[in-house]
Amino acid sequence: MIVGHTQQLEKKTVTHPEAKNAAMQVLISPEEGWQGHVMRVFEVAPGGFTPRHQHPWPHINYIIRGNATLHLNGSDHPLSPGSYAYVPAGALHQFQNTGEEPFEFICIVPEEGHQ
Repeated sequence: MIVGHTQQLEKKTVTHPEAKNAAMQVLISPEEGWQGHVMRVFEVAPGGFTPRHQHPWPHINYIIRGNATLHLNGSDHPLSPGSYAYVPAGALHQFQNTGEEPFEFICIVPEEGHQ
């Protein structure tokens, strides 16, 4: 059994050259016993964004706090706490903070999608 708190986890800066003011924490992964998947929390500061990219795996997202836009295959979708999104494999996507506070979301990917 794993029980923890994000305040106890290392926050790693997203170093992709096309990302700005984004960080990630790993909550549960194969290392903790969840074989095949990784659950992360991303935090994007006001004015920040993840890279606009695509990859061969899907991911599931749940918005914890803040406001953002999800660019998904050419369309922009507003996000707020309680929003969720499924990003299919191969879809071009990007999260961009559009609010005045940090934007925070859960992202679950297959193990091969965690880098």
